[in-house]
Amino acid sequence: MTYRCTKKRRNQLAQMRKARAVKRESGDPPVRAPELPFLRRRIVISDFDFGEVIHTLDLYRTDRIDCYAVHVDGKPWKARIGWSRILSGLRKSLPRVSAESD
Repeated sequence: MTYRCTKKRRNQLAQMRKARAVKRESGDPPVRAPELPFLRRRIVISDFDFGEVIHTLDLYRTDRIDCYAVHVDGKPWKARIGWSRILSGLRKSLPRVSAESD
């Protein structure tokens, strides 16, 4: 179903488009965010429960600003994953250790 567009409304829309075009052309160009570095974050985990074990998570830039390409100890883990899923995977990969009372 199509709706009727009156002559008055067509004129309003044309004026709005024209005003938007004038504003866009007369204003300064939009400010773009600076280019993000290739290596965006690094997480270093030192585990002392069973001897000293160090794990490194490198989070690299992807085509989305809210996702990372993750490499764990130099090996690729996920091609594109968000921050909350990284933390969830980290939580699941670290085992719980029982508290021993002496």
